[in-house]
Amino acid sequence: MSTKTVGRVTLDDTDQRLLNLIQTEFPLVTRPFAALGERLGETEDQVLDRYRRLKADRLIRQVSAIFDTRKLGYRSSLIATSVDEDRIDEAAALIDAHPGVSHDYRRDHEFNLWWTIAVPPDMDLETHVNALHRMTGARSTRILPTLKLYKIGVDLDVSDTRSMAAQSVLPAYRETARTAADLTPEEVGYVLELQEDLVPERAPFAAMAERLGTSEDKLIAAAHGLIDEGLMRRYAAVLNHRRAGFGANAMSVWRVPEEQTDDYGYRLAGYAAVSHCYRRPTYPDWPYALFGMIHATSKERVEEAVSDIRDRTGLQEYQLLYSTKEYKKIRVRYFDPAYQAWADAHLRPQDATGGATGGDAH
Repeated sequence: MSTKTVGRVTLDDTDQRLLNLIQTEFPLVTRPFAALGERLGETEDQVLDRYRRLKADRLIRQVSAIFDTRKLGYRSSLIATSVDEDRIDEAAALIDAHPGVSHDYRRDHEFNLWWTIAVPPDMDLETHVNALHRMTGARSTRILPTLKLYKIGVDLDVSDTRSMAAQSVLPAYRETARTAADLTPEEVGYVLELQEDLVPERAPFAAMAERLGTSEDKLIAAAHGLIDEGLMRRYAAVLNHRRAGFGANAMSVWRVPEEQTDDYGYRLAGYAAVSHCYRRPTYPDWPYALFGMIHATSKERVEEAVSDIRDRTGLQEYQLLYSTKEYKKIRVRYFDPAYQAWADAHLRPQDATGGATGGDAH
C-alpha cells in the first residue's frame, strides 16, 4: 500500500490497514485497540489516536454489533418507490423519519427511491409501507423482501489494490435455529448496549458492562455467544463509502433462470466487490431476481467487476442502478419505543388494506 488522498483526507499505509481490518472484525476483547496495535505494529494509544482522527474525518461511521434482523424477530424488506422528481427530497425526508428505515438512496431509475425498512415482531410491515406510500404521494411502490440471503457484509478495500474479480473473505450467510423468542431480558440488555456506537477509549466495553450491572468478561462472552448462535453477524465498522473514496455504488440486478438462482446467487456472493447478495421476488415489469450491491472507486471499476461476472457466469440480462444521493444510512435500532410512537402518529385504518405492491416481507 501507499499514501492515498481521499477528498481532503490523506491516509497513510497504516490508516488503510486499520480501516480494512475493522470492517471485517473489530476485536471483541477487553482492550481492542491494543489488540489492533499488535496487528499493526503500533501501541494502543497510537491506534486510538488514528481511530479518533478517522472518526473525526467521518471515514468511520460507526463501530457496533451487526445483528440479524430476522433472527431478532423483526420483519424487513427492500422497498422500491417511484415519486415525482420535483418531490423526491420531500418524499425521502418523510420516509427517513420512520425509525425502522435504515437505508435510503436516490437511484437513476424510474423507481428513484430505494429504501430498507424493519418493524418489530408485533407490527405489520406492509401497513407501515402503505402509510409511507400514502404520505409521500408515490406513483408506485414495490415491496421486495429477501427470499434468500446469500451474503451480507461490506468489505471495502480502502487501498483499492484488490482486483474486482477477487473472491470474498467474508463467509456466506448461514441459517441458525436461534430466534428472538428465545432472548432473555439479560440478552436484550446486551443487544441494547452492543448496538450503540463504540466509544473510542482503552476499555470501551467497561462502561457498557457497568450500565448492565455485569462484568466486561461476561459482556464480551455474551457477545461471542450471540455471534455463535447467529443472532449477531459480527461486531465491526461501517465506513462512509464516499468519504473513503468509494463514490460508485451500484445495485446490480440480474435476470437468471429460476431453477439456477441459488447457483448464480452464491457465485455472485463470492465476489469481494459484492457486499450484499439476495434473491428477491420478480414481477412482469421487474424480471430481476438476483440483487448484488457493488462498491467501487469509479464506474470503470464497477464495470470491471460486472464484466468479470458476465464472463464467468454467462449472464447477460442485467441493470446497474447507481446511487446518486444518499439520504440515510444507519444501523437498525432494536427494542426502541420510537416504533410505537411513529405508528401512533401516522398509521390510519386504510393503510392496512393496500397501497404498496408486494408479497409477504421478511
